Amino acid sequence: MKKIIGRQKEISELQRCYNSNRAEFVVISGRRRIGKTYLINTLYDSQFSFSYVGGHKLSQKLQLKKFAKAISEYSKIEIPKEFDDWFDAFDSLQEYLKSIPTVEGKRKLIFIDEMPWIDNKKSNFVSALEYFWNSWGALQDDIMFIASGSATSWLNDKLNDNQGGLHARITKQIVLPPFNLRETEEYLEYIGVNWDRYQIVQTYMALGGVPFYLSLINPELSFAQNIDALFFERNAALRLEFDELYYALFSSAEKYVNVVKALAEKRKGLTRQELISATGMQGSTLTRILSNLEKSDFIVCYQQYKHTTRDTIYKLSDLYTLFYFKFVENNNTKDTAWWQNNLQSQTIKSWQGFSFELVGLLHLKQIKKALGIAGISTSASGWRTKEAQIDLVIERADRHINLCEMKFGIEQYEITKEYADKLRERMSLFREGTKCKLAIHNTFITTYGVRIGKHSSIVDSQITMNDLFE
Repeated sequence: MKKIIGRQKEISELQRCYNSNRAEFVVISGRRRIGKTYLINTLYDSQFSFSYVGGHKLSQKLQLKKFAKAISEYSKIEIPKEFDDWFDAFDSLQEYLKSIPTVEGKRKLIFIDEMPWIDNKKSNFVSALEYFWNSWGALQDDIMFIASGSATSWLNDKLNDNQGGLHARITKQIVLPPFNLRETEEYLEYIGVNWDRYQIVQTYMALGGVPFYLSLINPELSFAQNIDALFFERNAALRLEFDELYYALFSSAEKYVNVVKALAEKRKGLTRQELISATGMQGSTLTRILSNLEKSDFIVCYQQYKHTTRDTIYKLSDLYTLFYFKFVENNNTKDTAWWQNNLQSQTIKSWQGFSFELVGLLHLKQIKKALGIAGISTSASGWRTKEAQIDLVIERADRHINLCEMKFGIEQYEITKEYADKLRERMSLFREGTKCKLAIHNTFITTYGVRIGKHSSIVDSQITMNDLFE
């Protein structure tokens, strides 16, 4: 039996729309492989009055033919002629939906998946959709229309930010995010992968919380063996995935790849001005790219503590993309067991440190809960100068501030005298540079905690990887 892992917020929003007393036009977006179609099909199963999946790279003639066939299958009435255009197609859909008896408490549910694939250059699909919705659909209290697709830029431009006939007509926008660590653990258990949390964290650092990527894991292999199978064997599934990923999501995809590649090379992240220098892009083009990347959960942006928005830091947060650039893009060794043969390399250890920092940034809610400040108003930011850097600064309404340090390792982290001195110097630089008057706490986020020792008192609070699974 199919099971939906997580997605409780999204399910609640969809059910609220289903139970409302007005026409609903819902747009559900999210990166490729994130589980949009699975969620809708599993949640509503056989309740659709009509559903259609856009065909990838099909001509308009073929799209219309397939659309007519779908109407015939649902209505049990053969469509007598081919549609001339999408206005004909939506007229036919409207007539079919009118023929369905109205039942109190039951929606006429329409689901068009991969909608961006339908709209080729010579298509009048969007104009016809606008007319269908404005002239009839929006006036029907029992209609719920769900549009979905992976091409984020198309969905934003044509639907969510539409300035034409669909302007302000979308009643709900849902962006499906990747799984968090707890959901990843639950999903792996569901598919029979019974690993400890140390292996699950590493899996998350390589694949992110993308359900399809996680579904490729072979429960009979170790984590390291799975990484080789997925990335380094001949025609490995996730080695080939990258070429499709950005091109499926964005128009002018090479520009998006240039931006994420620039961010992948800088552990500390980049400001907008630094991105302009690194990519040569600026103005509205860069603004649009950054906005779409953030909406699709490829990057995170946060303001530097006590700085203006001009100094906002952008960081690559898509862990799969980071892994690909770090280990796969330029790896021509032909070693099909490359990961197993390089487990102790400094390159992998460096990646583990960087990726674990990102895992922490993606689990701020869990960090706040572990600190006992879930109910306190906070703001999260970063801070950096030429002398020092802090990846996560949590300023709290109770006039305390947490300077968070994240460390990945196979055992408890030991604070040496040299490192304790470095932390004290960093606190001093932070207090002086920001004119901070709040109580400062050093917070360590590690896999197995901080080892109690002569210099561990510099750590005021600590969080382990188990806390990130809450």
